[in-house]
Amino acid sequence: MKHLVTGAAGFIGYHVSERLLERGDEVVGLDNLNDYYDPTLKHARLERLRRHPNFRFVECDVADREGMERLFTAERFPRVIHLAAQAGVRYSVSHPHAYVNSNVTGFLHVLEGARHHGAEHLTYASTSSVYGLNTAMPFSVHQNVDHPVSLYAATKKANELMAHSYSHLYGLPTTGLRFFTVYGPWGRPDMALFLFTKAILEGRPIEVFNHGKMQRDFTYVADIVEGVVRTSDHVASSDLSWSGDAPDSASSTAPYRVYNIGNNEPTPLLDLIASLEHHLGKTAEKIMVPMQMGDVPATWADVDALVEDVGFHPRTPVDEGVGHFVAWYKAYFGL
Repeated sequence: MKHLVTGAAGFIGYHVSERLLERGDEVVGLDNLNDYYDPTLKHARLERLRRHPNFRFVECDVADREGMERLFTAERFPRVIHLAAQAGVRYSVSHPHAYVNSNVTGFLHVLEGARHHGAEHLTYASTSSVYGLNTAMPFSVHQNVDHPVSLYAATKKANELMAHSYSHLYGLPTTGLRFFTVYGPWGRPDMALFLFTKAILEGRPIEVFNHGKMQRDFTYVADIVEGVVRTSDHVASSDLSWSGDAPDSASSTAPYRVYNIGNNEPTPLLDLIASLEHHLGKTAEKIMVPMQMGDVPATWADVDALVEDVGFHPRTPVDEGVGHFVAWYKAYFGL
């Protein structure tokens, strides 16, 4: 099977590409290698992927309409896994245009490519951030998600709506995965675990938002990858029980699905920090600060639908996953 994986030099895209290659599939990895964070890490991920004979890299921005048209015309991918995006809740407050260019315009180009060139299934990244002001826990894909609190979340909600329209109009099977906080080896330097590790090892204090009263459904990257690959293999189909009289936002009469993908277990932020201190053998100096704009105090994924449909089962406890991350961090930076 040939796959297009967009964002292949990114954290999740790298791990998904590697899993597909290890099972013998062909992967065309696309990335624009932007400098949202240090591109050195992206190049290091790519070098590892290039060891596989079935991997090819294309440097292109999903917002480049002509470049995306050429790629889809030349390759005609049976499977598309779209993970490229402008990520980050806080960055969206100060750089809104980057999110519309990448997450809305770029997603349109992916949809058009998949529609016109015979893709059998498009799997794409959404986010737990779409739950916004929702407070009913755990978050369920059957809940209404019309109250985002960041532009990043709004663009991802837009992706789900755009995907449904293409599934309905053109019969394009699409599946959206709402990622909950993903961590692990080769992780993003702008995320909390990476930032905390760097600061603690350098003897600098860490900022703990909402005065430590935060919970996240931290999900280990290997578990996420297993769910992404299983979902891509499970082509979305129509829900024959769907009714417009009582519409379910997670499915449709069209070949369309949305799932949560997470650990199904919220972890207090202070517990994550305690695990990190244990594995580093150092105590963090903590500065308690208010919650930032666009953020939410807690996330928790109801993953029952993904368990039922594709057999997804997160298996990595947070303390074990943190240990794997610390081991990778020390090896990567030669500590």
